[in-house]
Order: sequence, then C-alpha cells, then structure tokens
Amino acid sequence: MPRVVFVVPFAFETSLRFLSATLALPNVQVGLISSDPLEAFAPSVRRHVAAHHQVGDALDPRQIAGAAHELGQRMGGLDRLVGVLEQLQVPLAQAREALGLPGMGAQVANNFRDKAVMKDALRAAGVPCARHRLAHSVDEAVAFHEELGTPVVVKPPAGAGAVGTFRLDHPAQTRATLSAFAVSRAEPTLVEEFIVGEEHSFDTVCQDGEVVWHSISRYHPAPLEVLANDWIQWCVLLPRTIDGPEYDAIRAAGAEALTVLGMDTGLAHMEWFRRRDGSVAISEVGARPPGAQFTSLLSYAHDHDMYAAWSRLTVLGEFDPPPRRWSVGAAYLRGQGSGRVREIHGLHQAQQELGELVVEARLPQAGQLKANGYEGEGWVILRHEDTDVVERALRRTVELIQVELA
Repeated sequence: MPRVVFVVPFAFETSLRFLSATLALPNVQVGLISSDPLEAFAPSVRRHVAAHHQVGDALDPRQIAGAAHELGQRMGGLDRLVGVLEQLQVPLAQAREALGLPGMGAQVANNFRDKAVMKDALRAAGVPCARHRLAHSVDEAVAFHEELGTPVVVKPPAGAGAVGTFRLDHPAQTRATLSAFAVSRAEPTLVEEFIVGEEHSFDTVCQDGEVVWHSISRYHPAPLEVLANDWIQWCVLLPRTIDGPEYDAIRAAGAEALTVLGMDTGLAHMEWFRRRDGSVAISEVGARPPGAQFTSLLSYAHDHDMYAAWSRLTVLGEFDPPPRRWSVGAAYLRGQGSGRVREIHGLHQAQQELGELVVEARLPQAGQLKANGYEGEGWVILRHEDTDVVERALRRTVELIQVELA
C-alpha cells in the first residue's frame, strides 16, 4: 500500500480538490501536513486522512521534512511527498532530498521556480523565449531597458500568478517604478522583453521525461493586460482541435523546454506567445498543475477527471491519456469599482441566451469582498463541440454579466 504525505498549507479550495482526489485513490494511505488545524478541513477529508501533523510554516522545508518523517513513522513508512502550490515546489523538493524520497529534486524544482534561472537555461539551449536580465539595482534594470529599446516586463524571479508583474514602456518609468522597491543583490528583479502577440498555455503530462499528453489554450486578453486593468473580464478558450500544424512549433519548443529544465514525471503548465510573424516564444513554466480553474477546464474538455489523473500520476506513476472531446472556455467575472459586491447585472439575459452551454459557474454573491487576484469574484465555464460557439459565448458572457462593487 503506497504511503503518501500531502502538504496543504491552508484549507483552501486550490489544494483541496487535489487532496480529495488523492484520498479517493484505492489502497493508498494519505497523511496531511498543514499550518491549519485538522478541524479546519471538511469532515470528508478528516475521515480519510491516515494521520495529520500541524506545523507553524508549511512552506519551510525543515518543518515539512520533520513532519513528514514523523507521519511516516506513524504510517509505517513513507513513499511520496506531494503538494500542488507553486510556492511549495522547492521546499517539497528540498524535503524529499533530506528524507531520501523519490520525486523532483531541488535543482530541477529551482529551474522551474526561479524565472531567471529558467530563462538562462532555455536560452542556452536555443529554446525560444523572451530576452531577459536579472537586475540587482535600479540602474541595471534601466540600462537593460535602454538596451532592449522596447517595453519591458518587470517581475519577481520567483513569482506566481503574475503577482508583482508590470509592463513598463519607458526607461524613466522603469526607474520611477523600481525606485519604490528595495532592488538589491539580495532582492533582485527580473526584467524581460515585452513580447507582442497572442498568449497561450501549453499544459502537459510527462512520464519518465517524455511528453505523453498535452493541451493548448488561449487567453483573451493577455494576463498582463488583465492585471493592469482590474475592470477587464477576461476569458480562456480551449479549442476542441489542437492537432493541426499551427501548433507544431510550440509542441516542439515546449517538449524541448521541459527536457532542458529537467521534467521527469508530472503535470506542467507553460505560458507562451505566438508573435505576429508566427514564431513562438515561451514565457514561463510551472512544474505543477495550473491554477485559475484550468484543471476543471481540462476535465470538461476531455470528459476525464484531471484532479484524479494528477493524483494517480503523482502517487502511482500511472496516466491514461484522454482524448479531446469538447471545446471549453471560462469567463472570469471581475467587479467594477472597489469594495464589496453590490449587484450583478445581466444574469437573467445570460441564462436565457447561454444557459444550455454552462457546465459550471461560481457567481459573485452580494456582500462579497473584491478579490485580490486576477481570477475575480466568480467565473462561468461553458462547453460545446464547436469551438466557434464557445468563443462567441465567452464574449457574450462578459458583455452581459457585469459585477457592480460599492
């Protein structure tokens, strides 16, 4: 019986669906490490967890390793140590090495987590990606902006979810923006070329270093524009057909990038651009499941529970590649203004026009606080066999549904 310890810092939905899928695996014993007490988790989780260990900081590799060792003793051994959050991947890898467990090691995890290290490796291997520099001072960042002569993107080297990411159009703007931060050798910032083009994702499953399955989606508009304009209601579209030659370049570049970075077995989320001349450039890669409801989108597009698939892959090393059956899309509902949700407009009309396409929705609730992240206050997921139908329905959804804040 495999014995696995799952690290879930806090009882948030982001991790709980993956945890629940792991708990549902037959003949698998699951221990839980968290900063939350066990009482913070649903009864369905508490009933099935073999053992629990609460720690002060569930992102600290030493605390993770100590708790996992203790849980392993209580469970009669330990075979796997897992978690899904981006911020957990390096600490988990360090803890695995300390405990002698299989899975991604610290060097590979850092290749994916540190975006400067990632891009250095990709460019050295000839994989197309944005020009970049890790700047240790404001002057260094400004000098690189002047060298590029284009808009730049500034981001933390180990960021997640586009937090702390800015587009800066002029060197003077770069100086003014970064002067508000303590940019130093200890706290550098990553400066990148701003790539103009369509932004997509390339989600993959690898087994023993080989890409055995992939999915492609398109953002509209690009996440950076969404971050800069908190009123924009954005969408992501998963076309039904992704096997055409128009995606050959990213299939080749994406597979090469994963090999260069050291991906062995797991699910990875890659963001990439198609430039106006048709060439592709990889933005960044995470060695973990995607956020923003993407795993649900993948599940709906393939009629296959991808939460359960991730668990089987990660714990048992098993994966049965599902075929693409549907086009799927998500519209993310973001409030206009600030404060709390006052009213949601257009729901009745949207239900009349689009209701038959909706497979999942989380609608904003009156009194709900404005969300901090780019996902917004809610979302609607739509599905149809025809990609054009889904694309039109997504546009209509964000036209009709408006979230008023006050």
